[in-house]
Amino acid sequence: KMGNAESNAYQNHLSRFLPEEQSDIDGLFNTISGLSGSAGAKNAKAAKKTVTLAALQARQSAHTREPLPEPMTVRLYNGMKSIDLPGKSSGPSEQIAKEQFVIFMSNLLKGNADEKISIIMRMIDKAGGPLKGKQIQEFTEDLITSVVHVLSYRKELKGWSLENTRDASSGVKALASELLSELKLPDGTKPVGSQLLETNFEQSVIEDWVYRVPQISVFLSVVIRQGLHVLHSLPDQTNDILNLVPHCKGIKGRGVASLFDIPAIIYINSHLPAELQHKWQLLFSSRLHGESFSQLCAHIVNKGPCIVILRDLDGFLFGGFASHSWEVKPQFQGDNRCFLFSVFPTLAVYTYTGYNDHYMYLNHGQQTMPNGLGMGGQHGYFGLWIDSDYGKGHSKAKPRCTTYNSPQLSAKEDFTLDAMEVWAVGDAPESAGKKGKKSILDVDPQAQALLEMAGKSRQSEGLREPIEEDEDDD
Repeated sequence: KMGNAESNAYQNHLSRFLPEEQSDIDGLFNTISGLSGSAGAKNAKAAKKTVTLAALQARQSAHTREPLPEPMTVRLYNGMKSIDLPGKSSGPSEQIAKEQFVIFMSNLLKGNADEKISIIMRMIDKAGGPLKGKQIQEFTEDLITSVVHVLSYRKELKGWSLENTRDASSGVKALASELLSELKLPDGTKPVGSQLLETNFEQSVIEDWVYRVPQISVFLSVVIRQGLHVLHSLPDQTNDILNLVPHCKGIKGRGVASLFDIPAIIYINSHLPAELQHKWQLLFSSRLHGESFSQLCAHIVNKGPCIVILRDLDGFLFGGFASHSWEVKPQFQGDNRCFLFSVFPTLAVYTYTGYNDHYMYLNHGQQTMPNGLGMGGQHGYFGLWIDSDYGKGHSKAKPRCTTYNSPQLSAKEDFTLDAMEVWAVGDAPESAGKKGKKSILDVDPQAQALLEMAGKSRQSEGLREPIEEDEDDD
């Protein structure tokens, strides 16, 4: 007979779910336990149904391509198996009871860091106990790989795809390293490199990490909701999952792949102001619009907040977030929401220091002030600079950029630009509506005159792009 303590704990966990969520979880359990063949005769009590690893795997491979990679299915099973039921003295069973299944779902989807942590520890290593950094790294890479895989499988990438973005595998490693860099020992120090991989971390340290790095819980939630296909259609209470990946506009059918990979998009997007996280629209790509500074300006001026990303000839990828519309003027602009970032070889975001307000700068066709696009630092010594003589740039930081505390982002201090993209984020500003389809030629008569002198005016007029309607790229 089931003990009261057990049924109480079970009921408490069940009560965290809305009635329609409960029936969704029941349905999933019944489907998987049906594959276990454990129910026996038709009249066997529902309580006797259990789930085995083989059944979880069978449910995955019942699809042509598994929704979840195999290692993550095993980790989920180990997490479920780790739930201790009061009154069960017979040690861990290889079969998952309904109560374990529900408590697992409840703790990971609705629980606090304390409730999640013992499950996560067992998902990292089924033996539990102190964990090596290397084990935590493997778990984190598996988790990110699974998120990218399952979102692609469920067609939830919102217009992004594995074809129109950079290869995700280096992005998985880069994002895992960035999240692991937040692991702190009890004395507050952060081990790095090989020291990190060999260090043993106690449960309290990992709990603190899960608490401070919200991505871990969000990614687990995506893996369960989309991977096991449970509660996926019910509205999520948080925006964490809703805006995990922004809607992508303007790259579909253009035959180019973005400089961004999916893990980097997820990470950079999470650092944007909340109201800008739902949509990215491609404004400029050097591969589509040509390598020209006046083209760059024509496509990005007065288009609202933007993300700029570039690749130098050494393959380093880096950029910045501009919190305001770019304007051509000889003064600094923007505010303290701007930041610089690196995507490759490391993934990181660098936010303002308060030292100065040199957030963003764009100037063109002036004799007295530097002409180009810059972020952070100062004239001649920017954290990120692209010269109006298109193709040349610098990232100076000895030892750090004053505005953003960023290191040198490019491989060499003075770099040659290989490719560049600019993405508008959030909704286009009113001024960029029907009236705002001006090119820089309308905004800056001086640029018009210069182009005419160079005999280029007609060509530039012809380069005005057709207005892209907000077509749904999904």
